Amino acid sequence: MNISILGAGAMGSLFGGLLAESGQQVTLLDINDRHLQAIHSRGLSLETDAGQRYVHGLGACRPEQASGQPDLLLVFTKTLHTDSALRSVAGHIGPQTWVLTLQNGLGNAETLSRHVPASRVVIGMTNWPADLLGPGQVRSHGLGEVRIMGLQGHDDGRVAQVAAVLDGAGLHCAVDREVWSAIWEKVAFNAALNSLCAASGCTVGQLDGAPEGLALARSIVLEVLAVAQAQGVAVDRQRCLDAVSYAIAHHRTHKPSMLQDVLAGRPTEIASINGEVLARARQAGIAVPHNETLLGLLRLIEARQRRRVPSL
Repeated sequence: MNISILGAGAMGSLFGGLLAESGQQVTLLDINDRHLQAIHSRGLSLETDAGQRYVHGLGACRPEQASGQPDLLLVFTKTLHTDSALRSVAGHIGPQTWVLTLQNGLGNAETLSRHVPASRVVIGMTNWPADLLGPGQVRSHGLGEVRIMGLQGHDDGRVAQVAAVLDGAGLHCAVDREVWSAIWEKVAFNAALNSLCAASGCTVGQLDGAPEGLALARSIVLEVLAVAQAQGVAVDRQRCLDAVSYAIAHHRTHKPSMLQDVLAGRPTEIASINGEVLARARQAGIAVPHNETLLGLLRLIEARQRRRVPSL
């Protein structure tokens, strides 16, 4: 399969490297020139539980330089950049190109459907861990999975083909008609840990430094899941709470992407996570005070960074 990956950060590079190793034709599309040059010069350094190696034969270029029309465009950009990123590859998306989003947050399906017919949009969730160590270097230790489904709930066999290709790369992918449950549960997980860490400056493990930390995380999860249930999505409360507790206990030094963005002075994905939860909660007439407070705190932090106001 001819696959382009839009957004070759940690996750995009991990998926691209594993897909290329499995024999797929892969092109990474990104605006990080140092990352692209490193891949051109020596290949992609990929470190997983299977060991460290270099993956060669990957295409790597800026989105506006993409040529041809792939069978699959896999979107891994941050949600706030999705519209502009898709515009930059408009000529790269052909009439047979399917587009798969495995991005964080909510609203991704709606964004993709403004650029691609909904009949060729695939939505999904992944919980694979990945870290970008430097230009051309990605690391992933531990296990994950991918769950996908055609946006319109049916397909002509192409969704199953996409799942088989990802699964053949060792990414543990399956078609799941209940994928919205997995998406919402991941939103709840991220709304709790990403935003709390970003607002507090804590690593995941430091959230248990005071009893209020775990209590806040649990309250955020329950608010998000209540909104999901109001939208008719079946979710497993205990599974999600257990996942948060496990992460706090075992991923102690991990800095979630939202915290990394704050530390680097970059905009965060707060709008597509806690912000989307709040918007949908208001539509349903549900109060989500913890999510609303965290959204406000992160917007204050982002506003301070835009104005280059130093911390006290």
